[in-house]
Amino acid sequence: MEMESDFYEAALFHIDRERKLYSSMPSRHYHNGYEIFYLVSGDTCYFVDDKAYQVVGGVLMIINMNEIHKLVNSSGETFERITLEFKSEFIEGIFPDNSSIDIFSSFTKGLPMIKLSGQEQGAIEKRFDTMIHEYTQQPPGYESYLKMLLFELLLFIYRKMESNPRPALNEANLVHKKIFEIVDYLNRHYDEQHTIGQISKNFYISPSYFCKTFRENTGFTFTEYLNNVRIKEARNLLTHGTDKISTIAESVGFESLTHFGRIFKEITGMSPLKYRQNYKV
Repeated sequence: MEMESDFYEAALFHIDRERKLYSSMPSRHYHNGYEIFYLVSGDTCYFVDDKAYQVVGGVLMIINMNEIHKLVNSSGETFERITLEFKSEFIEGIFPDNSSIDIFSSFTKGLPMIKLSGQEQGAIEKRFDTMIHEYTQQPPGYESYLKMLLFELLLFIYRKMESNPRPALNEANLVHKKIFEIVDYLNRHYDEQHTIGQISKNFYISPSYFCKTFRENTGFTFTEYLNNVRIKEARNLLTHGTDKISTIAESVGFESLTHFGRIFKEITGMSPLKYRQNYKV
């Protein structure tokens, strides 16, 4: 017996950013528009057609028109996400000379999950924030600017997929249950010290199998993922708090301020101090 799926009429253009515990679309559904889903922080499971994907902070999901999908927050922890929904008519005709590439072809490749580097995450989040500002505040010319921003985003996705036509990430019909547990554990204990050996022992999985399966399910190595979670939290503390950088480094799990500074710059493209100066709320 086939599972039922709900149909929703897509918006011509809609974008929002929310931190939440439960999905507002818990059922299997589809709509007559394109969807771009970006997980800012946390970890969730995203079902697209008959495949399940472990989605962690810094990952983009692209959903084609009429593609059945569903978001499940199995960890029970809060997550922050940006959802962008649009119809092709929204940007049709704005670049009439752009016949050399099909900007929407990325949605039909059957590879809905795109892992972004730290610098790409920063750039994408900034673009999304600009989109949200234009969409909600509606300053003069906002619609034209939104069309340009959306085209830039689609071009970025197109180029990213063309340069990585066969990502290292494997599609998994069943997400490995242990990886779910480990990702959830790391999201709650990122401030503690972890090694592959210790995690493998705690979760009764061999180190080599753990490394292979973790990468297949998340798109990140264990160290990349842990650093990503730590730096995301550090970014939040730098922009919303007043603690010293050394205090923040220690609170997110770095034993050395130098190591923290190096990893922070690797992921964001700037030093913690520069980041605080640029983005302080």
